Formats: sequence, structure tokens, C-alpha cells
Amino acid sequence: MNKRILPIVFFFTGMLLIAPIMAQDDQDKPIRPPFETTLLIDNQTTVNPYKGAMGLEIQHRFSQISSISDIFGIYGTANTRMALSYGITDKLMVGFGTTRSYKLQDLEWKYSILTQTQSGKIPVSVSYAGNMVLDARNVDAFGEGYKAIHRMSYMNQVIVSRKFGMLISAQVAPTFIWMNAVDENYNNLNLSVNTGIRAMVLGFHSIILEYEQPITQAEADVYPNLALGVEIGTSTHSFRVFAANYNALVKNYNVVYNNNNPLDLEYQFGFNISIKF
Repeated sequence: MNKRILPIVFFFTGMLLIAPIMAQDDQDKPIRPPFETTLLIDNQTTVNPYKGAMGLEIQHRFSQISSISDIFGIYGTANTRMALSYGITDKLMVGFGTTRSYKLQDLEWKYSILTQTQSGKIPVSVSYAGNMVLDARNVDAFGEGYKAIHRMSYMNQVIVSRKFGMLISAQVAPTFIWMNAVDENYNNLNLSVNTGIRAMVLGFHSIILEYEQPITQAEADVYPNLALGVEIGTSTHSFRVFAANYNALVKNYNVVYNNNNPLDLEYQFGFNISIKF
């Protein structure tokens, strides 16, 4: 699987090296945003809030689908994240989020490097995204040898997206994650590739898909992340409902600790609500 993924990484890395030499004419207008919001399902997109605009993101994941007795996970333990993002400029975004599981507090940022143009002179949009995440659980959760720095993890990724006509948008995001401390048999250094697709089917309604393939191999069983759902959008709101085989909500933990094999149908229902101000 890794041998199939690596050529994709090299292709888009090469594209990133070539793209900056292309100058953008003032008359060469950018395309309309390829995605409705800053998040597709759980991965960042190349879309940023406009300068001075804010966004509220509510992410909710139910427990694993099991039986009708718990209404397929709705009665089980849920995980929730709430985050605010702000456009410092049209190209630069910062945000802060808090998550129920692990009491994660995350600071995130994203910068738009290139924007796809209508003429095709710039064929893709390119953004850099990163975060710093603090695990705010009680000290007892960290075991022996605890140090404050063990609470921190970091993510960096380059997102390359392209809009194909009016209906289809796709993106790929090579991702680097570093965890200062991990459970036994997991990696501090983690590499993965995220892919996402959005297909509009009726007005602002779309089918959305995300897939994340780990590249580095841990001793523990770590599986790809897979999510499929629908998106209902308006000019100020976006509502997404989907099924996914991971529930950490913060990407650092989704990539490192997902033990649910997508082929075993170990999924949870979830929804995201995005509000633009």
C-alpha cells in the first residue's frame, strides 16, 4: 500500500516546487472556493475565512455502531469538539478548539500559498496547515516519568486541491505528525496522506469522502481513516452527516491511534456544523 501512496506524494511535492514560479495576473480571476468550509470532514481544506470573518465548527461523533438497543451508537459515549477560526487576512487563518476526549486544546493555523485560477494558469490551490495540541488531562493519566512537554503534539501538512468544473473538487494532503509521548508500540513520528472528494449533486448538497493512509508503520495495529457522508450547505451554514471508522476528532490522534479496521465495518455516525460570521 505504501508503494502506491509514495508516488502521489512525490508528484504533488514536485508540483509545489514548480507552482511558485507561475506569476498570477491581476486579471486572472481565482475560482470559486472548491469546498464549502475550512473542514471537509475532519481534514482542513484549502479554504480560509475572509479577512475579519469568523467560523464556528461543531464536530460530534457518536459511539461505535453496534445494535438497535443503543440506536446504533447514539446512546453510547460521544465525543465533541468546538472550534473558532478567524481570518487575519484573506490568506492567513488562526483558530482554537477544545475536544472532550483527552481534554485536548488545539491551536491551529493555515496559510493559502496559491489559488487555482479560472484560466488554468494556476491549476491547483495550495495551502499549508499546522497545529499545536495540548493534552490537558490530569497528571495521573501520563504514568511514570511524566514531564509537562509530554502533553504536546504537532501537525504540519501541505494541502493541494483542484476544482474540476462546477461539481467536483478533490484534494490530497501529505501530513507530518509528531507526538512528544505515545503509548507503548506507537510512533512519535507519523507520516500519512489524506485524500478528500466533494461531489455536488443537487444545489448546495454534496456527497463527501475522506481517506487517510498511514505511511509509517507502528508495532500496534493502526488502520486507515475512512469517512463517507453528505453535506447540506447554505450561504452561512454547512451541515455534514457521515459514518467514519475513527472518533478522536483531532487529526493528530486520528492518525496515530486509529485501531478500527475499515474492512471490519467498525464505524460511528457523526455530524459537523459549520457557521460563518
